[in-house]
Amino acid sequence: MTDPRQPDTLGDAAPAPLPAGAPAGDAPVPPRGNPVEVLWAFLQLGLTSFGGPVAHLGYFRTEFVERRRWLDDRSYADLVALCQFLPGPASSQVGMALGLQRAGGLGALMAWIGFTLPSALALIVFAYGIAQYGDLAASGAVHGLKVVAVAVVAQAVWGMAKTLCPDRPRAGLAIAAALLTLVLPSALGQVGAILVCGVVGWLLLKLPPQAPVPHIGYGVSRGAGVVALALFAVLLLGLPVLAVATGSSLWTLVDGFYRAGALVFGGGHVVLPLLQSTVVPAGVVSNADFLAGYGAAQAVPGPLFTFAAYLGAVMSGPLSGWVGGLVFLVVIFVPAFLLVVGTLPFWDGLRQRDAVRAAMAGVNAGVVGILLSALYDPVWTSAILGRADFGLALAAFGLLVVGRVSPFFVVLLGAVAGWLLG
Repeated sequence: MTDPRQPDTLGDAAPAPLPAGAPAGDAPVPPRGNPVEVLWAFLQLGLTSFGGPVAHLGYFRTEFVERRRWLDDRSYADLVALCQFLPGPASSQVGMALGLQRAGGLGALMAWIGFTLPSALALIVFAYGIAQYGDLAASGAVHGLKVVAVAVVAQAVWGMAKTLCPDRPRAGLAIAAALLTLVLPSALGQVGAILVCGVVGWLLLKLPPQAPVPHIGYGVSRGAGVVALALFAVLLLGLPVLAVATGSSLWTLVDGFYRAGALVFGGGHVVLPLLQSTVVPAGVVSNADFLAGYGAAQAVPGPLFTFAAYLGAVMSGPLSGWVGGLVFLVVIFVPAFLLVVGTLPFWDGLRQRDAVRAAMAGVNAGVVGILLSALYDPVWTSAILGRADFGLALAAFGLLVVGRVSPFFVVLLGAVAGWLLG
């Protein structure tokens, strides 16, 4: 077994261990690495990290805190807290920040490429199969993938509700958000539910005090942070104006994918309704193809936001194929990068404020409600067509929640079972 006190495997000396009781803020700054080192570390994780964002964060801690020792445990917890606070894919944002700390802006890019590209390429290949073989979308195996998507989303609702709705007020907010998004099944309803829950949380929720958390530097100045946040806001507000002014279907899709990456709290599963409302009503992706791809996305490692690559590749809009897949993959991740760079210099002061914590508690409860609504429509209504489908979904849910079987194997079993039933 490798001694954790030995230098990093690529030759950089690891920081000395903290003395007992020493504050994490006094920890020595880890040595700067290089982009190739970052790419290799995250590529390995991108090929092997199954299980969703919570599992990804566990893999990251093992690799970068315990094995490579790029930062200490308390600093890692601080970073995770920031990325959980932000909208977007939390595990990818943690990876970007780690790459940024290790090797600057290019390191952040290499971390994203290494962690994202394997699953994105796999889903683009799957999209080519759907596009070139029309019968594939109607096959029993693909229907099995859609049924498994019901179990996966139900597992997400179950787990998030236990964590994010631990009391009656937050459970009530979740139910209210679900009702609102059922009445207004559009991006407007989803964003409205998030805003309402955030305001209610800010005004009414009372949370226990939180101990101060130490700071770790990531080499980002406040000026750079302001520029990144300004660019984030300009794109969020400007893209819909550009889409309306030009009447371009391409800019409308770019706006939808950017908005999905910019306004989603709670992880990859919550992006489902925003993307569905962007591509299915526009007619560029059928609902059957949408759910088939979502089921396939459970079988690949890495972040679930790479589902955007599948949609870009399978769509019949102005862009399609591998070009469309890569373009919309970049678009959905741009806000995540801008938010990480923009908030790192200001996070320590903000996260100590009780009002901010209460507002985010309300937003997180609203996220559970939005996901619950999406579990019914479009996931359940499009996949569960009879008793056999319900039985398969229930079995998959049991394997995921009770048996704790890897989603990769559950998806494969679902595809085989769907093929046999078909």
